[in-house]
Amino acid sequence: MLEQLGLFGLFLACLLSATVVPFSSEAIVAGALLLGYPGWVIVVVATLGNTAGGMISFYMGWLCKWEWLERWFKVKREKIERFRARIERYGEWAALLTWLPIVGDPLAIAMGFMRLNPWWTMLIMFIGKFLRYVVTTYLLGLTGWF
Repeated sequence: MLEQLGLFGLFLACLLSATVVPFSSEAIVAGALLLGYPGWVIVVVATLGNTAGGMISFYMGWLCKWEWLERWFKVKREKIERFRARIERYGEWAALLTWLPIVGDPLAIAMGFMRLNPWWTMLIMFIGKFLRYVVTTYLLGLTGWF
């Protein structure tokens, strides 16, 4: 399907993987590499999509109430409280870790729930996700960026 949707498919898949939809964007990035897209294009498109998805999670937290988080997103209050303690310590810099599997989505939700500065959060989230895709493409054996 990625082949048919091209770079839009890469963007969309990376966006969805940064929300509560459970799947890995690394497999999509690997597919894009196999299709021959330039590495730098893949990194940029994947980073933009994943950051947009992370900000969707952030704003879900911004708009949510405790009851909604627990009922609809299956995020337990205890998990949000643990994230809250860490986030209070690091502030927006915690957004560097939103690329992590399992904890990244609840972290973005918790940051929104705490109403951290969305612009700083987005910028720092972008940096973390950019570094993730640079490393991912490197580890997948990218031979050239052009």
